[in-house]
Amino acid sequence: MIQFLLNQTLRTEHALDPNLTVLNYLREHLHKPGTKEGCASGDCGACTVVVGEIQTDPQGQQRLRYRSLNACLTFVSALHGKQLISVEDLKHQGQLHSVQRAMVECHGSQCGFCTPGFVMSLFALQKNSTAPDAHQTHEALAGNLCRCTGYRPILAAAERACSVQGGDQFDAREQATLAALNAIAPQQTGELNSGDKRCLLPLTLSDLADLYEACPQARLLAGGTDLALEVTQLHRPLPVMIYVGHVAEMKRIEFIEDRIEIGAAVTFTDAYPVLNAQYPDFGELLQRFASLQIRNQGTLGGNIGNASPIGDTPPLLIALGASLVLRKGNTCRSLPLEDYFIDYRVTARQEGEFIEKIVLPRATAARAFRAYKVSKRLDDDISAVCAAFNLTLDNGIVTAARIAFGGMAATPKRASACETVLIGNPFDSASVERACRALAEDFTPLSDFRASKEYRLLTAQNLLRKYALELQTPTFDTRVTAYV
Repeated sequence: MIQFLLNQTLRTEHALDPNLTVLNYLREHLHKPGTKEGCASGDCGACTVVVGEIQTDPQGQQRLRYRSLNACLTFVSALHGKQLISVEDLKHQGQLHSVQRAMVECHGSQCGFCTPGFVMSLFALQKNSTAPDAHQTHEALAGNLCRCTGYRPILAAAERACSVQGGDQFDAREQATLAALNAIAPQQTGELNSGDKRCLLPLTLSDLADLYEACPQARLLAGGTDLALEVTQLHRPLPVMIYVGHVAEMKRIEFIEDRIEIGAAVTFTDAYPVLNAQYPDFGELLQRFASLQIRNQGTLGGNIGNASPIGDTPPLLIALGASLVLRKGNTCRSLPLEDYFIDYRVTARQEGEFIEKIVLPRATAARAFRAYKVSKRLDDDISAVCAAFNLTLDNGIVTAARIAFGGMAATPKRASACETVLIGNPFDSASVERACRALAEDFTPLSDFRASKEYRLLTAQNLLRKYALELQTPTFDTRVTAYV
């Protein structure tokens, strides 16, 4: 059984198919067609909904946190204990919500198919920002596509909606909503079971470990932004899932002496402030990582666990010297992240073992860390090449080097030959050129629709040259323009 609020209405579901997405639940079960299916892959934003959760501040005060999500990639089991708001819920007592009214007054709707998704992204923006600047507005809307090229009036609508003074019905009901969510807060391991399929929802790390050890064939579900594609794109049913989104221990970020420990279920949105403060290049790359809807849901552990050769965070984490804490039952082990990846989509994870947390060092002045992502589109696109460089210099001599790439091999991989050329030598143009040539020993990239093998190798070499130029001329900072 799962329980959640549909706006203000309590929903209790006993026997839904766990493979059911929130999009199809709204449209087919509740007959709410306002939420649209555009791509079923999280690329267009037409299906955007908003989910409300309880957030407790350091003083113990509770408030509602609203986040936009792609309904097409969200399994209904992830709603357990939360509030779901769709576009139908915004109109109140016969009056349009201020974001809907702004879209009308600014002529932000053309064919109208994408409009509900834009409205919900604007609603989340309005809830989370009192006076958003242009960057925040673009970030909030970057995951919504308008096929009629109506972006200018939509941006005008965003400016108008976020300038509205006074609250709405959701603000007026906040205390009642908090009380209702507290009343249905999960107290024990839950389960959504349709007979032939089931999803288990553990509350603690030990419960998760026990369940996964007993049922190692289950698929672990965190954000689901990659896993859901097996259902929506490949039409492949998932008989057993274990949802980790309620395991508090895996959603923590802790600073311990000289390291940072990030739970595997921490979303990119929640990881961003910490990573950006420690490593600004990591923060810049995360802002180019998919859309806000995806970052609100996708997790750092999931981006590692799916073992994609073009995942954006593994090269950066490898260059930083990150390690994983893997758990099976009551046994934990630490493994350098670079040793986790064995071959294409093959990892060192044992049966019944899962990623508990990611451990990375705190930033120090001695390390010169930079990261670059090359893709056809600046935002919300998959890397052709992702590079991360982390050198330690002493009077111009390279004393340590960690260089890693994504998109250059079957796994995210260190450039060992390149590192060997640099270590012990001055970081000058001659060394850099020798290191560039060594990259051809480290990698034999493939050609695909994103880039040819020749392009990938030349790009990797040019990114090393770019890194060298930035270290030599710190005022010449072109990190955010590293794209095709």
